[in-house]
Amino acid sequence: MLEYTGTISKREMKDQVLDNMDLERERGITIKSHPIQMSYKAPDGGNYILNLIDTPGHVDFSYEVSRSLAACEGALLLVDASQGVEAQTVSNAYLAIDNDLIIIPVINKIDLPGAMIPEAKHQIMDLIGCDESDIILTSAKSGAGLEKIFEAIIKHIPPPKYEPDKPLRALIFDSVFDSFRGAIPYIRVFEGEVRAEDWIRFFAKNSSHEVSEVGIFKMQRQKSEQLSSGDVGYLVAGVKDISNIRVGDTITLKNNPASQPWPGYRVIKPMVFSGMYPVAAEDFEDLRSSLEKMKLNDSSLLYEAETSTALGFGFRCGYLGLLHMEIVQERLEREFNLNLITTLPNVEYQALLKSAEVVEIDNPTKMPEIGEIAELREPFVRAEIIVPTTYLGNVLKLCQEKRGVYKTTRYLDANKVQIQYELPLAEIIFDFYDKLKSISRGYASFDYDPIGYRAGDLVKVDILISGEPVDALSFIVHRDKAYSHGRNLCAKLKELIPRQMFELVVQAAIGAKIIARESKGPLRKNVTAKCYGGDITRKRKLLEKQKEGKKRMKQIGRVEVPQEAFLAVLRMEH
Repeated sequence: MLEYTGTISKREMKDQVLDNMDLERERGITIKSHPIQMSYKAPDGGNYILNLIDTPGHVDFSYEVSRSLAACEGALLLVDASQGVEAQTVSNAYLAIDNDLIIIPVINKIDLPGAMIPEAKHQIMDLIGCDESDIILTSAKSGAGLEKIFEAIIKHIPPPKYEPDKPLRALIFDSVFDSFRGAIPYIRVFEGEVRAEDWIRFFAKNSSHEVSEVGIFKMQRQKSEQLSSGDVGYLVAGVKDISNIRVGDTITLKNNPASQPWPGYRVIKPMVFSGMYPVAAEDFEDLRSSLEKMKLNDSSLLYEAETSTALGFGFRCGYLGLLHMEIVQERLEREFNLNLITTLPNVEYQALLKSAEVVEIDNPTKMPEIGEIAELREPFVRAEIIVPTTYLGNVLKLCQEKRGVYKTTRYLDANKVQIQYELPLAEIIFDFYDKLKSISRGYASFDYDPIGYRAGDLVKVDILISGEPVDALSFIVHRDKAYSHGRNLCAKLKELIPRQMFELVVQAAIGAKIIARESKGPLRKNVTAKCYGGDITRKRKLLEKQKEGKKRMKQIGRVEVPQEAFLAVLRMEH
C-alpha cells in the first residue's frame, strides 16, 4: 500500500519497512504500533488521505491493538492464506467488533504454493459473519487486489467527522521520548484544531505547555501548518516532565478548553511480575529514568521501587506476558546500555486471611504467615487454541499436564479445530507457548483472557543457601509440583555457584520443612604437603587444625550468588 500510493519509493522499500526497532526485525514480529499517512488518488479522480496504524498480533501486545482501535473508524482484518485464521486473529477481530469498527476482511499471500483460499474464506465467514463477496484476495508481493482494498476502504469506512469549530479534544494514543525535544505525544484529533504557538492543557495532570511544532506521519515525522478534526499526527510542546503525558489522556486548548475529556482506554492490568535490579548498585537512578522513558513508549509497563536483601535496590515490574517481559528487558539493555538482573517471573496471587481480609501478592516475599491464611487463590485464564486436527491429542495432553479444565472443542473446518480450556496463569507464563509450538510443529496458535481468581493448594518454596534464605529465588507453586521444582532449582544452583572454602549446602523448603537438598564439597588446601617423613601425628595435627578453621569459616562465611544463577533460573525447564 505504501509503494502503491508513492508514500515510499522502490529504493527505500525493504521487508518489515514500518518495524523500525532492531528487535522487531530480528524476531520478525511487530512490537509497537506504527502510524502512517498516505495519499490515494482514486480512479474517479478523487484525492483521499488515509491514516493507517500497523498493529502487533501477539497476545502480549493486545493493549497496543486496543489503543489503536480506539483511535480508528475501521480495520483491515488480514489473514494469511497459508495459515488461515489464528487465535490472535479471533481475539483482535472481537476487539474491533467491540469498538464498533467497520471490518474489511482481506486474505493475503494468495500466490503462495501452500495457499488454502477456500478454507481461509470459510473460516473468515464463520468468524465475522460476512458474505464471500466481501472478502478481498491480495498478494502484497505482486500487488494483486490492492486497488480493491482502497476501494473498499473508501466505500465502507466512514470518514472521520470534521468538527473544527468545537473546542479542541485530541486523544493521546502513543508517545515517544526525544532527548532534545522532550516527550512527544502522538494524537488523534477528534474535535477542534491545534497549531504551533497554541497553549495546550492535559486533562490528567492539568499542566499547560506552548506548542512549538505539529505534524503528520509519513515515513518520518513531517512538520505541517496545523492538525484539524480527523487528523492523526504528533505535537512538540517541550514537555520535560515525562509524568505529564499519559496514553489515553485528552489534550485541549488552555484558552478555549473542552468541558469533558474524550473517553480514554480501560486501565491495563499486568499479568506477570518480576523484580528488575541493576548489576551495579550505582546504576539504580539510571534504571529509574530509563523505565520512565520506556513507560512513555510502552504504557502497559508498570513498575514500583523495591529492595531485596540479595540484590539491593531495584524495581518490581508488571508485564502483560513473558514475551513482553523479555522485550522490555532487552530494550532497556540495548537502548539505555544497562546491565540488569531479572528475578523469577510470577503471577499475582490473592490470600484470603482468617480475618476475612484479602491481600494481593505480586512478590513471594510479601506472602503472609501460613497460620494467618484461610485460602490462597491463583489467577485463571480462558485459553483458546487453534490447531490442525493431526496435533489435537498432543495439545489436549499438554493442557491436562498444566492443570487445565476442558471446556469446548469446535471444528472450524475438516483440518482445523478450536479448543477452549481454563488454565492457571502461573502454568502458562513459563514455557507453555514454546511447548505448544514444538508439539504442533509451529502450527498451533494461542490466545488467552483473564477470568478471575480460584482457590488452589498453593505453597511458597524458599531457597536456602548455607541456611540463609535468598528472597530473590523464592517462588509460589502448586503443592504437587513443589518437590520437582525445588529439586531442579537446587541442582541448577549447585552447578552455578562456585565452590567455596567450606561445604556449600543448597536447600528448598516449604515453611520449616526441607523438601530438597544439594551439597558441594569445599575447596581444600593440601596442608600436609610440607610434611616429608616424620610421625603420622604431625599430619593429623595439621588436618585437625584445618578442620577447625573450616568449621569456623562455615559459621561466618557468606556465599555470593553469581548473576548467572538468577538468569539460569529464568531459563530453567519448569
